[in-house]
Amino acid sequence: MFGQEKIPAAAGGRPAGGESIASYTDYAGAQRAVDYLSDNEFPVEHTSIVGADLRLVENVLGRLDAKKAALAGAASGVWFGALIGLFLGIFAERATSWIWIVLMGVVWGALAGALFGWIGYRSMGGKRDFVSTSQLVAARYDVLVEPAFAEQARNIVGRLSL
Repeated sequence: MFGQEKIPAAAGGRPAGGESIASYTDYAGAQRAVDYLSDNEFPVEHTSIVGADLRLVENVLGRLDAKKAALAGAASGVWFGALIGLFLGIFAERATSWIWIVLMGVVWGALAGALFGWIGYRSMGGKRDFVSTSQLVAARYDVLVEPAFAEQARNIVGRLSL
């Protein structure tokens, strides 16, 4: 769990370099360690959580066909049409005109979304006939601390695991 591994700084932004003071198999563990450091008055601005050995995990949720693609497009189109209708409704002179404008935005948005969803599905030529979600997962999460503060952080985090 505790190591003295040196990790190089990341490109851009605040450097992610420092000494690894703890390593966890899930992000929640690393987050809990940094929270514990914060609760114990440690200057956490000298701390980073770095995911190592990253991999992309895609979970397949089900089949996709033209009907489902059109329905998903229509659902997206409803939101877009409602937004446009609400924006244009600002300029309506009567309340009934405002409602009519929003309603027409929803209807046209749903129709356009369904059409674009169907066209998008057909344009793929059967190459991706499934729906999925993706997430980036790390094999481990290292808590890194700038070298000047590493020993103090190790002592505090060591009490967390007791």
